[in-house]
Amino acid sequence: MRCIKCKKEAEVRLRSPKVGFCSEHFLEYFLRQVERAVKKFKMLSPGQKVLVAVSGGKDSIVLWDAILSLGYEAEGLHIDLGLGEYSEASRDACLQFARNNGTKLYVVSFPANTRKSIAEIARNARLPNCSVCGVIRRHLMNILAEATGHRVVATGHNLDDEAAALLGNILNWQTGYLARQHPHLPAYGRYFPARIKPLVRLSEREILSYCRLRGLNYYEGRCPFARGASSLVYKRIIEELEEEMPGTKHRFLFGFLKEERKRFVITSLEMKECRICHHPTTSEVCVFCRLMQKAGIEPNLPYNPEIFTPESVLESTGERRD
Repeated sequence: MRCIKCKKEAEVRLRSPKVGFCSEHFLEYFLRQVERAVKKFKMLSPGQKVLVAVSGGKDSIVLWDAILSLGYEAEGLHIDLGLGEYSEASRDACLQFARNNGTKLYVVSFPANTRKSIAEIARNARLPNCSVCGVIRRHLMNILAEATGHRVVATGHNLDDEAAALLGNILNWQTGYLARQHPHLPAYGRYFPARIKPLVRLSEREILSYCRLRGLNYYEGRCPFARGASSLVYKRIIEELEEEMPGTKHRFLFGFLKEERKRFVITSLEMKECRICHHPTTSEVCVFCRLMQKAGIEPNLPYNPEIFTPESVLESTGERRD
């Protein structure tokens, strides 16, 4: 197969659309898809600062790289959940990217602040580890965005993630999640920054190709909590459909966003202020604060991050500028 743009030998072959690209034109195509999502869903204004939630995995590292490549001012936020070697390697990958690109990285360690592990909190609350982890990460993103002056947080959710989540939400009729499933959730009040997903038009295969061609390093390990997660089952199902009928993921997700999501959006939902942390919620006390109370943790802690500027990132990795 030849590159559709320059007719050189294709280094990347896509099944939907069925085209090939040389390395130069694939990278151009990839960034154009990111920019198209940003503009289509009005995610960012020219010159707007964005806080990129980085786990150290391929999706978030690629997102950070693409946002910077498109000329936006993008700083990173890494939440260390204290999961042993997994968390250490993930943190190192984020630090390496920040060092290589001269960008600022905020790192907050949840266990260091609370003296409790995710597993302990999940046991006390009688909830799955993944559910507890999700609540904690979302809340800390909001806290750190407000503390660092960012009104937009970008996450690395891609086409595969969103199509699989949509399948799971429909199969279980999670109407609240269906209403909130969108690449851009606007900011609400002081403590709820906008959430954006600029990789929503791109598949995991395309993201892996971008990583390879850009020479990006990321941590390939899987989260210890992921074993047995239902999201992996939905991903496998949607991928099997894609193999049989290329373009299924895109048609499924974007058809929903265009035609069906509006059926689940409740415009009259009343938001309150959590009486403990003052973040937006639909009840007197938000989910995060209820979770912390069950675990015997003071909910309204000052989760102060370590701040790595380009210079201090170099120092933290034992390197110096010439």
